[in-house]
Amino acid sequence: MMNYQQLLASLTPDVYRQLKRAVETGKWASGASLTPEQRQLCLQAVIAFDVRHKPEQDRVGYVHRKRHTACGGDREDDGQSSTADGHERPMKWQ
Repeated sequence: MMNYQQLLASLTPDVYRQLKRAVETGKWASGASLTPEQRQLCLQAVIAFDVRHKPEQDRVGYVHRKRHTACGGDREDDGQSSTADGHERPMKWQ
């Protein structure tokens, strides 16, 4: 019997696309509706495939966020708490 990790490792890009489409439409390619449990399992497989094969910004559910700076401007949120040279950023209180 195949375990979860083996199943994920065996997913091909074509199967991934089919699962993703099924989650999006709520139907299999044949037109049959997914059960709530099938939809949940398909979504879990899609997310797991993305984590293994795609950069974060290309994954299902990724939300690009801008951070509001203390001076009122926006800047890109790189998810890092340090600067490019590795120094920590000071915390700013408003």
